[in-house]
Amino acid sequence: MIKRSTPIALAAAALLAGCSFIPTYERPAAPVPATYAAKATQTSAPTVPWQDYFAEPRLRQLIEAALANNRDLRVAVLNIEQARATFQVRRADLYPGVGLAANASRAPATGTGDLTNSFSVGLAVSAWEIDFFGRIASLKEQALAQYLATEEGRNAAQVSLVAAVANGWLNLLADEELLDLSRRTLASREESVQLTQLRLDAGVASALDFRQAQSLTQAARATLAQQQRQRALDENALALLLGQALPDDVRTSLAGSKLADAPAMAPLPAGLPSELLTRRPDIRQAEQQLVGANANIGAARAAFFPRISLTTQAGTASGELSGLFKSGSWGFSIAPSLLLPIFDAGRNQANLDSAQAARGIAIAQYEKAIQTAFREVSDALAGQATLGEQAQAQQLQVDAESARLQLADLRYRNGVSSYLDLLDAQRSLFATQQAVVQVRLAQLQNQVLLYKALGGGAPEAAAGKPS
Repeated sequence: MIKRSTPIALAAAALLAGCSFIPTYERPAAPVPATYAAKATQTSAPTVPWQDYFAEPRLRQLIEAALANNRDLRVAVLNIEQARATFQVRRADLYPGVGLAANASRAPATGTGDLTNSFSVGLAVSAWEIDFFGRIASLKEQALAQYLATEEGRNAAQVSLVAAVANGWLNLLADEELLDLSRRTLASREESVQLTQLRLDAGVASALDFRQAQSLTQAARATLAQQQRQRALDENALALLLGQALPDDVRTSLAGSKLADAPAMAPLPAGLPSELLTRRPDIRQAEQQLVGANANIGAARAAFFPRISLTTQAGTASGELSGLFKSGSWGFSIAPSLLLPIFDAGRNQANLDSAQAARGIAIAQYEKAIQTAFREVSDALAGQATLGEQAQAQQLQVDAESARLQLADLRYRNGVSSYLDLLDAQRSLFATQQAVVQVRLAQLQNQVLLYKALGGGAPEAAAGKPS
């Protein structure tokens, strides 16, 4: 903290060589969880661009449409433009503003009481603050950091958008597969109702068997209606991401699609923690916000020292309007001013305390961003390790339930078991087939999650100042 007892010495040094009270920036130590460090591979390759990772042509078409039309991404781009303009304003404050000034005054002359006129026209600099103590330079650095943070925010929004569109597309494929499964199941159960009706008319089946078959058929019909509704909701959600309706050719090609139609996504290495820190745009954004908070401390410290302003004008001056541009009427004026804070009821100290607290908040947010990133990577890796085994087990369960249904049907037809056993086998097979689709969906979406968690598809880190 800058003590108020030292402004003269610091002011003298600043007048000789300029000054900046911005604390030296040091990147906080990354709170890397030990569980992740143990899982991290010792070799890593950068993630591939989304155009290569998501090779399905229809999906690529949708992602390109979303990048062009998504309103949230458009807002993020406009935020960059706004932050760039703010930085340019702060940078302009370092230089004097020159304008054309014209003045006219009429006042009584001293001693005589006669009225005198004064006219002047020229170039003027009004209240230009000479930044000896780096207050304006600190604000400029803060604006630059905010600009870079906003640019990284846009990159993070792009990564999230690409992943969201991919997940939305996979949801639609799963919806189509579930709808096809429900339609086939409903058709099979309607046939079962008809056969049971015939058996009832022939006196082979009971009324209870017939009502149970009807109940199971209506349950399948209700499930179909529910999945049709979910299909419409998922399409609406994807249309919002795209910023437009689903293209007609894509909608037409979806009919009868399955998750198996989606090209496999290549496995991704988890990478070293240091690579994750530079690859994730949200972490880079949090660090730039920390840099900006650090610069704000410099501006708050500089407020304890004098502000030196300069007002000057050079041009022509005359007591008569007609003589304003005559030879020999040239003149100039210069008026420097210095304001040294003496008593401000603690305002400057409070601003400094606020800036230091803001830096503490930014450090905590930066560390939280790192912890969140590692948690997302660890979650995706856990899913990658177990979802494959789950999908395989679910498929084997479907095979077992299919064989069970065939045996139950055979036993029922031969009068060995009741119709209830057959209905239970049908219900169990349908539920297991649906679970297989859901697990496949989770497996594919987990690959999308890992791609996003590793910062896949993010542009390179922003560098340099805006023009």
